[in-house]
Amino acid sequence: SGRSGDGGGALRPLYMDVQATTPLDPRVLDSMLPYLTAYYGNPHSRTHAYGWESEAAMEKARRQVADLIGADSREIIFTSGATESNNMAIKGVARFYKSRKKHIITTQTEHKCVLDSCRSLETEGFQVTYLPVKKNGLIDLKELEAAFQPDTSLVSVMTVNNEIGVKQPIRDIGEICRVHKVFFHTDAAQAIGKIPMDVNNMKIDLMSISGHKIYGPKGVGAIYVRRRPRVRLEPLQSGGGQERGLRSGTVPTPLAVGLGAACEVAQQEMEYDHKRISQLAEQLVTKIMSEVPDVVMNGDREHRYPGCINLSFAYVEGESLLMALKDVALSSGSACTSASLEPSYVLRAIGTDEDLAHSSIRFGIGRFTTEEEVDYTVQKCIQHVKRLREMSPLWEMVQDGIDLKSIKWTQH
Repeated sequence: SGRSGDGGGALRPLYMDVQATTPLDPRVLDSMLPYLTAYYGNPHSRTHAYGWESEAAMEKARRQVADLIGADSREIIFTSGATESNNMAIKGVARFYKSRKKHIITTQTEHKCVLDSCRSLETEGFQVTYLPVKKNGLIDLKELEAAFQPDTSLVSVMTVNNEIGVKQPIRDIGEICRVHKVFFHTDAAQAIGKIPMDVNNMKIDLMSISGHKIYGPKGVGAIYVRRRPRVRLEPLQSGGGQERGLRSGTVPTPLAVGLGAACEVAQQEMEYDHKRISQLAEQLVTKIMSEVPDVVMNGDREHRYPGCINLSFAYVEGESLLMALKDVALSSGSACTSASLEPSYVLRAIGTDEDLAHSSIRFGIGRFTTEEEVDYTVQKCIQHVKRLREMSPLWEMVQDGIDLKSIKWTQH
């Protein structure tokens, strides 16, 4: 089955949840190890060799991150991850320009940390437009055009969606923002290292990056902040003035080195990874859909990153399917915590039926996913969907030609 033991004899499920996090690439670990042991200097210590060697390593990492996105290394600021970068970009720009500009535009399908940053700005008196998305998960550029106001300071639209994998028309959005002289931020956590990104070509002014989504370490990320035309931010964190004063605190050299190495490896492997992941994704979707009727793929079929596949299996409870597939690590499209049985807001935004939203599963295919793992997942998935449907009275009624929408259910 391709499952890995943990040394304790117990089998761990095979891993198909790369949108949540990725394993560390061994090449990345190799680059980090010396900075966890022998080279432990503070990169901001200017008076001795321990500081200099750490500083040199940190600056090399900054260049590696910049090279991946076509930026200048002076435009890269190390953070603790994309959540912090998103907070910095959105709150930082809004607060810096607040005397003249009070309006921000984003979308309804952004990551929680973007939506929550916007909500917190609303309590400070900012106005936020949350653009809806079309059925395919993409924004309508005409609606974006219409949303601009004279006091709009920032547009924030993610590149690749973490739940349904759709890829927004970033370059077009960048053009529109540049015409309106409004800063453009994109949360690219699920995109960099996986699809080509170029901040100049795409006219991106701010970009959020995460280490652990690209086979780097957890706890580190970066924010790209354009120098020309210059973007100004109010820092969230005050202190010793590191990272151009935008993010005080000692930069964690081993983590920064890991992020840099992950970016360099991603740049080298991007084309190969993309081709391989596309083939595996195609194999997964085709096999499942040829064996099981009433499966819906969520999000646009064309404009997407292939490694993130979100499928709804009608007449099957997603949670039951996840439980049945316990030897594969997957997640439900609805981040159903036991506390809230609300289906995912991303699926709701693309107009998915409540029932279908509850029957969604996200499959993540990454750099280290094997063909055997995909085959195993597909086979198990088909087997359990069929089994769960056979137990479902709804499925039975549908087979008998009853339109479920026409039924008047009585409340007991």
